[in-house]
Amino acid sequence: MLPNITVTPAAAKFINRIVRFSGLAAGAGLRLAVTPGGCSGYASEFSAQQAPEGGEQLLEVGGVRLFLAAESRLMLNGITIDFVETATSSGLSFIDPNKEACACSSADTAPKVGVTKIDISTISRGRPAPVLAS
Repeated sequence: MLPNITVTPAAAKFINRIVRFSGLAAGAGLRLAVTPGGCSGYASEFSAQQAPEGGEQLLEVGGVRLFLAAESRLMLNGITIDFVETATSSGLSFIDPNKEACACSSADTAPKVGVTKIDISTISRGRPAPVLAS
């Protein structure tokens, strides 16, 4: 079953630029992997890909092609994907109207309720690079 996702025009523009500048042929899309984790409840990785891999399904919404694995489809149901740009950062945000703010010590500097940011520096062609612990 495909999730009910909303993609804002700003997010669609950002995602389509990632895919277009990846150099992949027409029909390419964005592989979006969402897992539980992080202060807001989501840890995310994405990359431009030519086609869905095994176990992934294609979701076309808001003018973009998303390739989603089963776990990501479950977690993204009801989510709005937006592109947020501030003076210090920019990236995709996942807005869940049913999430409450966390109570951790970083709550004062945390994004808005239910928002997860994906830093623009995580964009890569092919599989996402592994994140190295500091």
